[in-house]
Amino acid sequence: MKHYFLITTDHLVDRLWFRDEEDFKVAMNYVAVAAFVSGILVLAFILMSNHVHFVVCCSREKAERFIHKFKRLYAAYYQRKYGVCELLRRNGVDFKELNDDDESLERAVAYVLMNCVAANICLEPSGYPWGSGNVLFNGHPATGQLLGSLSARAQIRLLKSNVKLPPKYRICPENYVLPASYIPVQGLEALFRTPKRLGYFLRTSSKARARLEGTPLPSFRDQLIHAASEDLCHTLFRAAGIHELQAQQKAELLRQLGRRFSADLNQLCRVTGIPYAEAAKMLDSL
Repeated sequence: MKHYFLITTDHLVDRLWFRDEEDFKVAMNYVAVAAFVSGILVLAFILMSNHVHFVVCCSREKAERFIHKFKRLYAAYYQRKYGVCELLRRNGVDFKELNDDDESLERAVAYVLMNCVAANICLEPSGYPWGSGNVLFNGHPATGQLLGSLSARAQIRLLKSNVKLPPKYRICPENYVLPASYIPVQGLEALFRTPKRLGYFLRTSSKARARLEGTPLPSFRDQLIHAASEDLCHTLFRAAGIHELQAQQKAELLRQLGRRFSADLNQLCRVTGIPYAEAAKMLDSL
């Protein structure tokens, strides 16, 4: 009997999982590595700025092994790059078991893929590169350089791991393993049966309804605003980063980011690392 799980991590409220595109690319490769090492099937996934979602086919034990392996790999990379220790140690994970005979599996896949649309990042899941939104019914087989064509040393540099993935996996020009290399595309397409039926689940997912009902959501990606915050620290205050700012300067930075990017307080806290209560107090003081 097959078991399916929707895996969701808690949202980080005062920091980002991914600060730039390189972080996303590394995490894309770690999905492939963690899935292979854990011996699971990834059916769908998405990497958002401050959380991640997966739909997997495996036992509960393997699902836990997979997400913990992924988090450990990425946290170690993050520490090496940014000097931040234990980024995800207290980041909680939720596991929801799914049935494959009552459409809950289809709805979970649609829910995951629609995260980027609900966040106002793109119009369709296929337009978001950091996940599996462009895998199903795209009419084109996965193309790219075969991983096996690289030397062992080049593979280690690419994957930032000593794990040897199957040589048939394909790498896109942006240097990460294409999700279609390890996601069971044909099985998923058989599950949804037609592109029209997939579209129905995407349009009726809870994420789609939230957007249609006009829930206020940020329009600019966290990574763009994070980069802008670093630039503003330099241009406005001649500071190397937020850590060098005084309280009044931080308040002005928050005001500038909110005005320039129409960012809500939750997004401002994520990109600056300022706790919510502190940020709210700063803005109230202006």
